Amino acid sequence: MGLNHNPQSIVVIIISMHFNLFQQSDVPEKYRSNFWHLYFDIAWFGVLSGTAVNFLNVYATRLGATGLQIGLLAAMAAIVNLFLAIPAGRWIEKRHTGRAVFWSSVVFRIGYVLWIPLPWLFDAQGQIWALIILAFLMAIPLTPLGVGFNALFAEAVPDRFRAHVAGTRNVTFAIAYMLTSFGAGYILKSLPFEAGYQVIFAIGAFGAAMSSYHIYHVMPLQEEIFPLQSSPQPEVTPRADSPRGIKAAMRFDIWSTSFRFTLLALFFFHFTHYLPTPLYPLYNVRILNLNDNNIGTGTALYYLTVLIGSTQFRRIAQRYGNKKVTGFAAAGMAIYPLLLALAHTVWHFYIISFIGGFVFAMINAAYLNYMLEKVPPHDRPSHLAWYSIVLNVAILTSSLAGPAIADWLGLVNALIVIGVLRILAGAAILKWG
Repeated sequence: MGLNHNPQSIVVIIISMHFNLFQQSDVPEKYRSNFWHLYFDIAWFGVLSGTAVNFLNVYATRLGATGLQIGLLAAMAAIVNLFLAIPAGRWIEKRHTGRAVFWSSVVFRIGYVLWIPLPWLFDAQGQIWALIILAFLMAIPLTPLGVGFNALFAEAVPDRFRAHVAGTRNVTFAIAYMLTSFGAGYILKSLPFEAGYQVIFAIGAFGAAMSSYHIYHVMPLQEEIFPLQSSPQPEVTPRADSPRGIKAAMRFDIWSTSFRFTLLALFFFHFTHYLPTPLYPLYNVRILNLNDNNIGTGTALYYLTVLIGSTQFRRIAQRYGNKKVTGFAAAGMAIYPLLLALAHTVWHFYIISFIGGFVFAMINAAYLNYMLEKVPPHDRPSHLAWYSIVLNVAILTSSLAGPAIADWLGLVNALIVIGVLRILAGAAILKWG
């Protein structure tokens, strides 16, 4: 009960218990600025995610969006990424990574500002299609941002500190997401329907701007781009001295290396991860009859346990390794859709949200580090571009397949099937990834 009504006090207790996670006394001075800006970047991104992004699908559902339209909100970005990921990787290779990522983030996040006036300009269906079109346009700068940020993180954070930084970023994100989603639910409960969403869209846009500000100050450390000799050494991919033609430009040679198994395993994971995304708002609003405050509270509970779990990630990753943590956590993510399919009340939703955050904390920190361990340090942009393609194929196919499965089997049975698929995805990472 106390979790529901006073999350701020719980956050203070947890931070005081695990304050050493944020301490940098054992971090060399030359890395500290990057680490702090990465923490502030994700904190403001948490503000954006806990407000505008968190409630976008709920808003579309309340406007009357179908499962297909909600799926299209995610699919638009995936479609654009499929065509632009490889060119974006080559574009990043020729530029200062930090500056390329910063300007991509600025152009991309202007789109969040354009969400705010939509209720003044269009009726319900007009707003839904305007959001879909904006998602398509925002995806153009999002592509180099997605490819480039992973490369920037690898260049700005030495290998031996990645688990620490990733875990701390998860804690920071969880705090910001939890508090803002809880606050957003209260705002939406207190204000008229469309006005309340305009307020949280504005808060999200401000968070996006501040996140970009801190990205600007993250600097690649060229002398630290190679991992320690004790770290797993990814297979070196030979690069053509003089790339010619589409085949060379697309870097299909990457698929002849062991990295292809990592790509395929991550595809299966992301496919099962995003498969229920269009279904959750439909189930929560139309089956469980949750209001915006219920959803905000559930999200706050979810990220409360993300916060708790994230404080333990560094220790768990050091003991078991990023691959095992990724595989077992991917399978563990089956808990959320399986239990949600059995839920009937708002209290069931709260309990499921509280449990699900622990598993998400592990997968959210581990999978990127796991992938970076497999990427040759000298050829990150091209490898990450292929990862971006795989990710967006997964998002595109799952965004369309999720509503189709629900139409065929019904929402409850669809969630059960998705839970089983998530278990298989975790097993695939452990065996072949």
